[in-house]
Formats: sequence, structure tokens, C-alpha cells
Amino acid sequence: MTETLGSYLFYEIAALLVLAAAVGSVGLLLRQPLIVSFIAVGILAGPSVFDIARSDAQIDLLAELGIAVLLFLVGLKLDLKLVRTLGTVALMTGLGQVVFTTVIGFAIAYGLGFGPVPSLYVAVALTFSSTIIIVKLLSDKREIDALHGRIALGFLIVQDLVVVVAMIALSALGVGAAGGGGTAAWVDVARVFGYGALMLLGVGLFVRYLANPLVAWLSRAPELLVSFALGLAALLAAAGHYLGFGKELGGLLAGVALASTPFREAIAARLATLRDFLLLFFFIALGAALDLSVLGQQVAPAIVLSLFVLIGNPLIVLAIMGAMGYRKRTGFLAGLTVAQISEFSLIFVAMGVSLGHVGEPALGLVTLVGLITIAASTYMITYSHTLYRWLEPALGLFERRTAGRAEDRTRQDMPEAADVILFGLGRYGLALAETLRASGWQVLGVDFDPVAVRYARARGFPVVYGDASDPEFVAHLPVGRARWAVAAVPAHDTGVTHADARHVLLRTLKDLGFAGRIAVAAHGERWADELAAHGADLVLRPHRDAACQAAHLIVDNDRPPSLAVADPLGQKEFAA
Repeated sequence: MTETLGSYLFYEIAALLVLAAAVGSVGLLLRQPLIVSFIAVGILAGPSVFDIARSDAQIDLLAELGIAVLLFLVGLKLDLKLVRTLGTVALMTGLGQVVFTTVIGFAIAYGLGFGPVPSLYVAVALTFSSTIIIVKLLSDKREIDALHGRIALGFLIVQDLVVVVAMIALSALGVGAAGGGGTAAWVDVARVFGYGALMLLGVGLFVRYLANPLVAWLSRAPELLVSFALGLAALLAAAGHYLGFGKELGGLLAGVALASTPFREAIAARLATLRDFLLLFFFIALGAALDLSVLGQQVAPAIVLSLFVLIGNPLIVLAIMGAMGYRKRTGFLAGLTVAQISEFSLIFVAMGVSLGHVGEPALGLVTLVGLITIAASTYMITYSHTLYRWLEPALGLFERRTAGRAEDRTRQDMPEAADVILFGLGRYGLALAETLRASGWQVLGVDFDPVAVRYARARGFPVVYGDASDPEFVAHLPVGRARWAVAAVPAHDTGVTHADARHVLLRTLKDLGFAGRIAVAAHGERWADELAAHGADLVLRPHRDAACQAAHLIVDNDRPPSLAVADPLGQKEFAA
């Protein structure tokens, strides 16, 4: 009997994995994030469609492990030093967006006929944005270090902190409900908070005295380090459940315990795939519990709430950042990152269902909103610059007359004139700057990577922090007196986005009446021809140019070894 059950479970898991691979492939073709495919797999595997997921106990166990690992990785990002360095704009925008979204979302849900408690759950769920999706999309577009990217990451951290507070409050409410109300309920709540304080104290002592030396010793065997991290996450998750404040918070505290160690990035990278695998079963369990007839009844409310998330959330961020003095472009691009709800939204409402606070209709509603907003916002973020160009005339309402002062602090030392304005200070761009300066040219560097800006300044270059694809920013540069504008941005020409940034710069310089010449770096003949057609006077091909130079050096030094002259400083290459 045991063997038959084991074989059946194996067949079931195999079918679920094959279904996940098939649906994921379709999602990849549609350029959708994995979470959308996982939710679709859960619905398809549920009783309303294929009815594959029947081993509820085993799937629920894997789902709980997935949530514990997910929250462990969230805690791993919550380094206390990082939290203390949150900028004012990230803190104000993050808290403001959470407050306004909660208030307006509650009013909309209540107006749609939901009760006060379900409306509150739905409203709070609408405030969370998916860190995983946003970081992936911004990284693919190479905008993770752009001003709007750094601000977005800042208020995502604020949202993660709100998640922690919301789950603590939810656990306390669950304990109070279990206590039956009255004095006994308050005693139970106090006891849970007391246990939580003791666990926090234990984690604090671990971080202070044991975390770094222990993790450094374990890092000698990377596999053992991963096993230790998983064991710590499972241990604290189990302890949290036993003490009454939930596996979720226990897993998160386990991540916080290792967040200040120098190996947290390595641990996070190794566990990311396991997290995605285990979260598949969370969405399968979620889909198996949903009735499509219930989902059908939630279509109209889901569309209304989705429009609020897709349009209202970005406008809230845009308004807050505009009031703080940021340009409409920066606020718009940052605001698009909150135009979806996250996996935490589903986990939060699922906790409410397990506590008996809300019913399946609320969970089905939030699931539909998740599907709609994540799918739509992926395209909105991918084509954010095109979207901004379309909507720019209507966004002036969100920009103050003094807009840009918050972004202009790094421009105080900008020279009044330069021979060359060089956009992009990576290895190639900085090498260009060094050679041009050695030839007696004055070079003004521009980059949106803070590390590159600091490094170039340390080398003695005047540098301005900013985005080459921002027309308003470029207009503030001394382009009228420059002989050359050089775009050496570190693009790999693997997507449309990178070409678009250079096209924007070419068009901006043309609109400004730039009288100098323009050089643009490109990899690949396709982009080289296209950029030349759009007005580039000179197209630099770093790899091909370097290969040609190397070939000339080899030919010039084609002599017997005894007559070869060493050139350790690369003087011939420099002179060439």
C-alpha cells in the first residue's frame, strides 16, 4: 500500500513539474515573470481544470517550506545597516504609497460590497509590490543603478518592513481570536510578544557574537553553508510556529540573523532556485483551493482593483515624488515599479483565510488582481521610456517649478565648458577619458552608476551623476561648447532597450542644436548601422577596434625574439 501511494505521489509530482515547464515556456514566450506562470499552473492543476493536485498534505508541506525560504531570503536583505541608510525619498515615498493605497483601496473594496475586514485585507494586499519581479526587470534594462531604480529599491525595502509589521499584527490578531476575546486573549497576545522578544534577543546575540565567525568557517564547504542556512530557516520557522507567531516570521528572523554576514549574497544566490521551486507548490496549493466559479464572480471587482493598482499606485508615487522636488520623468519611472501586487499579497490573504478572518472569495479576488497586474506591469516597466514619451504632456501636473533640485546636488562642480562630454564611465569609457585627457582635451564624464562616478572622481575627472536617456538632464549639460559627445554606455546590444537609450541621446542632442560631433559605442553591425542612420558621426566598435589595434601591434612587432623590444607600459599602443 505504501509503495502504491509513493508511486502515485511520484506520478503526481512528475505531472505537476511537466505542467509547470510547459506553462512556464508559454510565459517565457509572452515575456511574463515566473510568478504568473506559477499561478496559472496552480489553477490548471486544481480541481476545476485537470484535478492533478490531490496529495494535499504533501503539497502543503512543500508550500510551507517555500514560504519559509522566501521569507528567509527577504530577511537576508534586511541588513540593519542598509535599513539605517534608507534615503528620505525612499522612506517618504514608501510609507506614503502604503498609506494612500491602503486608504483608497479600502474605500474601493468596501464600495464593491466587501465587508470591513475583507476590505482591509484586500487594501493591505494591494500595497505590496514584487521585489523579485522589479529587480529582475530593472536589471535586464540596466536601470538598477539609475536614480529611479535606486529610489524604487529603497521603497521596496520599506514595503518589506511593512510586510513584517503586517504579519506580526496578523499573528497577534490570530492569537487573540484563538483566545476567544477578553482577558485571556490579551494574555495570549502578551505571551506571544514576550516569546517574540526573547527570539529577537537570541537572534541579536547570534548576530553580535556568532554569525560572522560561524558562517566564515562553514563557507569552506559551500554545500554545508547552504544546508546550514536552510536548517536555520526551518528551525526558526518551526520555533515561530510553536511559540505562536507563525512560521513566516520565524523564517524571516532566520534571514535577518545572517543578513549582516559577508556571505549573504552567496547564500541568496544559491537558494533563489530552491525558493522558486518550492513556491511552485504554494501556488499549486493556492490554485487547488480555488473554485473557478468563485473566481468568475470576482472578475468585475478584480478589474476595478487592477486598474487602481496599475494607474493609481504609480500616480500616488508620482505625486509624492513631485511634491519632494523630483522631475516627472524620475517619478513616473519609479512609480511604474509599484503597478502590481506581489506574492506576499497572496501569502498575506492566505494567512487571513487560515485564521478565519476572510473567506475564499477574498483570496480569489486578490489572485485575479495578481494575475492581471503582474502581467500588465511587466510590459509597462519593459517599455517604460516609450510609455513616458506618450504620456509626458499630461504629466506636467505632477512636477513643481523647482523640480530637479533634489536631483541636481551632484552637479554643483560641473565645469562651464568641456571639449568632450563622455556618457558612460565603465572600463571602456574611463580608458577613453584617460587617453583624451593625455592628449590635452578636457573631458566631462556622465554616469548613473554611483560607484563609477566615485571612481572617476578619484581619478581626477569632473563627473556629473545622471542618466543619458533623460532629455531634461542632458539639457543642463554644457553641450553648447563641446566639440564631441561620446556615448560609451555599457550596453551589450542584446535588446531593444539599450539601443533606445542611445537613440534618445542622439535625438536629444539634435533637438538641442548640438553643433559638435557625436560618437557612439556599439557591439554588432546591426546596431552600428542603425545608430549611424540616426545621426551618429562616428560609431565605435570596442571589440573590433581593440582587435584591429592588437593585430597592428603584432604585425609591427613581427621580428626575431632577440630583436623584440619589450613595451611593458604599452607606450606604442598608447601613442597609436
